Amino acid sequence: MKVTPLATSAAFTLVLDGELDASSAIVLDTALLNPELLTYKKVLIDCHGLSYISSAGLGVFIAHLQRLQDLDVTLIFFQMQEKVFNIFEILGLDVLIQIVSTQEQALAA
Repeated sequence: MKVTPLATSAAFTLVLDGELDASSAIVLDTALLNPELLTYKKVLIDCHGLSYISSAGLGVFIAHLQRLQDLDVTLIFFQMQEKVFNIFEILGLDVLIQIVSTQEQALAA
């Protein structure tokens, strides 16, 4: 799993590439603890390269979701592959987490 941070004037984006499982969840956790992330109102998660997510990977997002919401930071996922979206949907996480199709929609949200 590779997590690439991209900061622009509009949002802080984490680009995910690969499989997010127990062994790579620490990489994501570290990225979500980046202090620069808290200087933005929107944190976008680019999922176009995310091919698999395990319960450990989901747990990292859930663990940070409330912390970010308490700090008035919105977490928005975009370009999620169908098989990954199905996991979010089956678990009901699509209700808790904002998921949109494109980066443009994420920026406008």
